[in-house]
Amino acid sequence: MKYAYHDLSDNQFEDLVVAVCQFLLGAAVQGFAVGPDGGRDAKFMGTAELLPSKAEPWEGIVIVQAKHTNGLNKRFSDLDFFSENSVNTVIAHELPRIKKRRKAKELDHYMLFSNRRLTGESESTIRAHISEECDLPEQSIYLCGVEQLELWLKRFPQATQIANIDPIDSPLIVSPDELADLVEVLSKHLPTVSAKLDNVPTDRVSYERKNQINNMTEEYARTLRKYYLKETQQIREFLSDPQNEELLDRYSCIVEEFQIKVIAKRKGYQTFDEILNYLFDLLFQRDAVLRGNKRLTRTIVFYMYWNCDLGEDSNAQTQQARTP
Repeated sequence: MKYAYHDLSDNQFEDLVVAVCQFLLGAAVQGFAVGPDGGRDAKFMGTAELLPSKAEPWEGIVIVQAKHTNGLNKRFSDLDFFSENSVNTVIAHELPRIKKRRKAKELDHYMLFSNRRLTGESESTIRAHISEECDLPEQSIYLCGVEQLELWLKRFPQATQIANIDPIDSPLIVSPDELADLVEVLSKHLPTVSAKLDNVPTDRVSYERKNQINNMTEEYARTLRKYYLKETQQIREFLSDPQNEELLDRYSCIVEEFQIKVIAKRKGYQTFDEILNYLFDLLFQRDAVLRGNKRLTRTIVFYMYWNCDLGEDSNAQTQQARTP
């Protein structure tokens, strides 16, 4: 993907969705606002510009929902997002709101955007489910995942300017306090990386082997390495500087706490992808500094994993924080 949607805030993603919808529906799209039930909707009334086509556009009231996730490589088919047999999913929580608006004649068409991947099979299944549950024709339901969103952004590049979103290519319950302090210091001292590093950290076991040991999927591992590897050497050099000994001690404390909590929580998750996504969600929810520095936070956590300070390592029975 061209844009790191997972590093955006919920409001930034909503702004991006509104900007795209202004091209798809019309300039009269009203931005997201908190409703009486606590949900956030965007709204359009009139005749749509492009959906489902110029020849047969939607007419009436269109309600738009944006569902942002901090997780990497998430999908519409994930069980926390949709399951026909569960009432504790993102879609299940939206159904009563759709029904309520439909009954009050405040919804003729429904659009749902998410920074998740959407396959054709999942799109058909979810759309049919919403249609049946909410008495809404399938042709009046539109689901948009990251693949289609990328296509819309290529067609309407002005949308990112309107939403003030920059390309990414520009240079477990745990306490976030220590990590927030470290992130805050690093954010002030580490310059933006604009090129790949020639001298990367030496992993204790191969990255591929470590991923196998920890049951991290190849796709997730590639994504982490693509986005965050080029910045790890600067973190290593910064923490190795004798002047930053106090920060190194703080890093060691963070690693110890994270590792203990990850090991304790490990059995509850099938993949290490899920552990890291859970950890990121928790950290961003609990601390404003981390929320404001998502990319750097992810980079530091990836550095812990890459440096074999986080997760299992076949070369040691017990993980301990290592000097970078």
